[in-house]
Order: sequence, then structure tokens, then C-alpha cells
Amino acid sequence: MHQLFLFVYKYRAFFVFLMFEALSAFLIIQHRNYQRATFLNSSNALVGNVASFTTYVTDYFGLKDQNEVLSEQIARLNERIWALKSHIAIYDLDSTSHQRTHYTFIPAKIVNNSYRYNNNYITLNKGWKDGLAKNQGVIGPEGIVGKIRLTSENFSIVVSLLHTDLMVSSQLKRSGDLCSTNWDGRDSRKANLLYVPRHVFLTKGDTVITSGYNSVFPEGQLVGIVEEVLTQPNTTFHEIKIRLSTSFPSLDYVSVVLNKSAPEKDSLEMNRDILN
Repeated sequence: MHQLFLFVYKYRAFFVFLMFEALSAFLIIQHRNYQRATFLNSSNALVGNVASFTTYVTDYFGLKDQNEVLSEQIARLNERIWALKSHIAIYDLDSTSHQRTHYTFIPAKIVNNSYRYNNNYITLNKGWKDGLAKNQGVIGPEGIVGKIRLTSENFSIVVSLLHTDLMVSSQLKRSGDLCSTNWDGRDSRKANLLYVPRHVFLTKGDTVITSGYNSVFPEGQLVGIVEEVLTQPNTTFHEIKIRLSTSFPSLDYVSVVLNKSAPEKDSLEMNRDILN
């Protein structure tokens, strides 16, 4: 402490000079518009550069975790490919006259993500020039994410699964019973599983997947795991809480689902009234 005091005392003139310089700069910035604007612009540029560098460093050290996630995705995709090959072999499909799959997937990066509100949205760095369109499904490494609401040339807005108006056609993997998944605007980790009749037996730990009964998601995409089942007297359906498979706060990259048969299916269903 004594050495520090001697150092300050020895250079006291220099420190007094710095103090008056700082005070002069503060007074000039406070009372002159041009200097204040210049200072603010320089400060914003400096803060932006620091933030960009910090993001770069954070992304760099996060590459290991991202690579692990990608490896898991590749493993799951390989399993599905082999399963599809088995089905193809069983049914002996003619590849020249049958389309083996209706789905293609476009990777996209999340550039904005909300998950703290009642109705949440996600912004992707891909738009209509990349093949994205309204009502296409979005899935992540761990399960479904939402569906596209709006697109521009280079960006898309996704209605998150954490949106109280979004209903996802689902089913219980073990029994195949149909149901719907809907978020209640509370916990970003949980959602309600609706319309499961009380006679259907299910228990904590059962898996919930997409049903494939719409054009948004392929069948079998993971939605969540049953966490709580309540059955009230004189009710038609169970009250079920599931833990969502997707962790929305940690989302970074997703895949957009392109269903090649969706236009034909939707067009046909729009004309079903002519059958009446």
C-alpha cells in the first residue's frame, strides 16, 4: 500500500493532467452536439466490434458441442436410411416409377429466437429464394420446432411450438392413439397433450411423436415425453403434461421440411366439398 501511495505521489502531476483532460472531454461532449454525436458513433462502433469478437470466440469454443449434435443427427439419419431400405426391399419398389420419399430438408441458422412470451417466433437466415414457403415444418436436432408463417427473399419467420395458437397433430408412439400438442404459454419446457380418451392407457415416460396426418411434419418426429397424467371424474379426456424434446433456449441450427406431395394433397382436400 505504501509503494502504491509513493507511485501516485511521484506521478501526481500526470494524474491531475489526465483528470482535467477527462473532465474537459466530458464537458465538450455534453454541451456540443457535433462532438457528442461523433463520440456516440465511435462508441457504438467499438461496442459492436467487441460484441462481434465475443460472439466469434463463443461460437468457436461451442464448435465441439455443435459437432457432437451433428454427429448424433447423422447417426439417427443413417438409422432411418437403413430402415427405409429395409421397407423398400420388402415391397420391392420400382425406383423408376415410384418416388421413394416425399421429403427433402433444407438447413438453416436461427438469427433471432424468442421463448419467454405467450406467442413466440423464430427468425431463420433462409427465405423464398432458398425454397422456403409458408406452412413448411421446422425441426431441430432434438425434435419439432414450429412452422413457417412468413418468408422474404433471405429470411423466414417461424411460429414456434411455444405459441399458444399452434396445434400439432401427434400420436402416442406405443399405442398409436392420435392426439394434439399445444403450448399453454407457461413453461417453455412443457406442453399439453390434448384429446387422449380416458380409456387409453398411458404412463409417465411414454413417447409422443408427430402423426403425419398433415403436410407440415413427417410422421415419427419426436415431440416430447409424457411427464404427468391426470384423470378427473366425469371427463372424456386425460389431462396430460409432456416435456418437450426441443430445448428452445439452446437452439442454433434447424432443418426446414419440404413436402413434395403437399401441394397435390392440399389441392385435392380443398375440393372435397364436391363429394357432398
